[in-house]
Amino acid sequence: MTDAITRLSSLERLWLCEAVRLREEQAGPLDDGEANRRASAAGGELAQRIERRALLLAERDGLLDGLRHWQQGARLAALVLLVLAVGGGAGLAFAALGDGLRPVNVFWALGSLLGLHLLSLAGWLLGLRFAGGGALGRLWLWLSGKLARDARIAQLAPALLLVLERRRLGRWALGLLVHGLWLLALLAAAVLLLALLATRRYDFVWETSILASDTFISLTQALGALPALLGFALPDPEMIRASGDSALASEAARRAWSGWLLGVLVVYGLLPRLVLCLLCVWRWHHGRARLRLDLELPAYRLLRERLQPSSERLGVLDQAPARLSEPLGGVPSAAGSGALLVAVELDPSRPWPPVLPAGVANAGILDSREQRQRLLDQLSRFPAERLLIACDPRRSPDRGTLALLGELAHSAASTRIWLLPPPPSEVLDSARLGDWHAALAGLGLSWSDRAPLNWLESGHD
Repeated sequence: MTDAITRLSSLERLWLCEAVRLREEQAGPLDDGEANRRASAAGGELAQRIERRALLLAERDGLLDGLRHWQQGARLAALVLLVLAVGGGAGLAFAALGDGLRPVNVFWALGSLLGLHLLSLAGWLLGLRFAGGGALGRLWLWLSGKLARDARIAQLAPALLLVLERRRLGRWALGLLVHGLWLLALLAAAVLLLALLATRRYDFVWETSILASDTFISLTQALGALPALLGFALPDPEMIRASGDSALASEAARRAWSGWLLGVLVVYGLLPRLVLCLLCVWRWHHGRARLRLDLELPAYRLLRERLQPSSERLGVLDQAPARLSEPLGGVPSAAGSGALLVAVELDPSRPWPPVLPAGVANAGILDSREQRQRLLDQLSRFPAERLLIACDPRRSPDRGTLALLGELAHSAASTRIWLLPPPPSEVLDSARLGDWHAALAGLGLSWSDRAPLNWLESGHD
């Protein structure tokens, strides 16, 4: 595989597998002959073969580049939301304190700072069993697709959500985004609130028409109890009662109300979002390590027999017919011209083709039915004088391969089979090699375990 594929994380690999599956469900099966062959030749468990096949198809069809474009769009979308979060937090602080020309109603200020945050938090908690991303999460996904501007990414966002929902990670991933943005917004609000309180003089007051003053005193002290444990100021009951009549001009009152307002923002705004961010990070890492392909999906069950057959016999596969097509005779020598080398189902790790003499053409490697039919059609119009077919004797000489050899031999004046040597670290199975010899003898084809390149070039050894 290329470096671009090997650098992918485990999540990105699963993501592309799911995107390829969705594409095949919507547009029909892809042309995957070469990808299946390479995935099977690489070995491993079924999940590894399915993953390798999907990555090869994703790279071939441009889905891998689409993934990079989507990620770039996602980063740009996150940056846009971060800027909006900082601007929104600053707006909350200005809305809470006003211009300083009139007294600040402490509960209106508190509502401006925490009202939308608490509504968003309640909505996220109520919807935790469903998605957990909320409007901000959906906005980020939509904006990511728009900024990517790539037609190949249609399946990427749905595929990502499907992968994450296998371990219910979608709510934690989007939840991390939502709580992170709110944390940044509230942090910006707290910083600007502190800056405004440090550089301007604000008077604080509370007002009511139907509630008793004792209600505001109890509520103020209840809200300020937890911040007071962290060292934030808490107005005493007399100061709270006096602030209901008019704004106190004393410095102590301003400092007490300012500390109370900051403390409530930190304890009921910043800290809950920080805790939820850490929770989402922990759940994300815990669930991500357990992500796996769902091999019970119908699309993956169909790939099982193609990538990892339930059984594989040694020797000749399938019961051969009583008589295979005889290649003896071929085409007349005068009808054929030129020399041709072709290989059948070679391992992709094997270097190919070898250095060929001048005048010898290379027909490549036949892996798919389409490639075989194309070569047979070509040879039917322009037969070869000499045809050398390279086969890997580590594979079983199944009926389909032998039938192909017979058809190819019919298209040349003279045909030979080259049984390739194994890699240096391997040894050929003697029983399987004997099956090859017997099968080729039954077809009447001569074979060699060395490259007959002299014969291919000149017609004699």
